[in-house]
Amino acid sequence: MSKKIKKLNFWIRRKSHLAVIAIGSLVIAMLFLNEDASWENNMQYQAHIKALNEEIKLCKDSARYYREQREKLLTGTDELEQIAREEFRMQKPTEDVYIIKHK
Repeated sequence: MSKKIKKLNFWIRRKSHLAVIAIGSLVIAMLFLNEDASWENNMQYQAHIKALNEEIKLCKDSARYYREQREKLLTGTDELEQIAREEFRMQKPTEDVYIIKHK
């Protein structure tokens, strides 16, 4: 029995690289073929995350702009008058107002 164990041990040590290759191949196949954790899906998720982060940045910039406009309206009368005249088409008696419509 001891001789068979020695032969088996020798064969395993001699062929041990096959197990490493098989396990490595299995891991690589899982990366490319598994739908939940595939490399392609991971790249798509990263692109989607990047687009969402850019959208968040744009929304923060927009919110900051409107916050500044609100502060200007609350503190100054010149900005309030300008917005009222633009939005409601008000004019002073000595002014001419031209309305431009886009097609």
